[in-house]
Amino acid sequence: MITNKRILYVGAGSMAEGMIAGMNGSDSVHNEQVYVTNRTNSERLRELQERYAITGVPQAEVDWVSMDVIILVMKPKDITAALIDLQDKVQERQLVISVAAGFQNDQIEHYLPENQPVVRIMPNTSSTIGESATAIAPGKNVSAEQLTLVTELVKTFGEAFVIAEDQMDVFTGMAGSGPAYFYRLMEHFEETGVAAGFDREQARKIGTQTMLGAAKMLLETKEDPGSLRKKVTSPNGTTAAGLEALNSGGAGEAMAKAILSAAERSNAISEELKKQQLTR
Repeated sequence: MITNKRILYVGAGSMAEGMIAGMNGSDSVHNEQVYVTNRTNSERLRELQERYAITGVPQAEVDWVSMDVIILVMKPKDITAALIDLQDKVQERQLVISVAAGFQNDQIEHYLPENQPVVRIMPNTSSTIGESATAIAPGKNVSAEQLTLVTELVKTFGEAFVIAEDQMDVFTGMAGSGPAYFYRLMEHFEETGVAAGFDREQARKIGTQTMLGAAKMLLETKEDPGSLRKKVTSPNGTTAAGLEALNSGGAGEAMAKAILSAAERSNAISEELKKQQLTR
């Protein structure tokens, strides 16, 4: 369904590059379908064009009418100006996708033609290697066919999860911010190994392979994590001692707090953006 669609990224920062990189490794989208533009940085457009064999186009030269999917990949503070600029360029048949955190579908729809189909997505940085966990929250004008299109597009750089928009803040806390939690965990894992005499590279490989294996066990066996945990935890054994230390240190509470704190911040950003919109 997406093999004949022209896809335009508006914004050429690290998140756009991550999505383009993941898409670049997919069999579903051909390089000639993908375009990227930004306001002023032509050097960045050339860089992405050379790196991924896509087409970089200065914003003043974009053939907006020819695009099927327009993906807004920018910081929340920049999206209002981008939407105002887009008002007289988009067609009702085009699908507008926003990656801007905190900016809700109805806020985006406010600036665009009345029946414009709009979708919010929230990928994470693992999109670069085609392993993102990405949320999809469709707006009120999105058809079943368009939702299928977005899902196929998102699957070019990872897994897709269609959710209600009011779940987006918690999803952001879980998956949008989630990679950073695991990187932080790996820092502790690595430092502990180094302190015990392992060289840093070896300690890192031990940690990453352990996490990779555990994640694959969850995906491939489809058992719940509690069951898998019990299978490797012998009474009074080494794993039981390690788990007791995690529990006494509040690891579970810390993870829940991390997710909910990130979700609260996502919601706060949304409220701040609403207030800014009302004052315009």
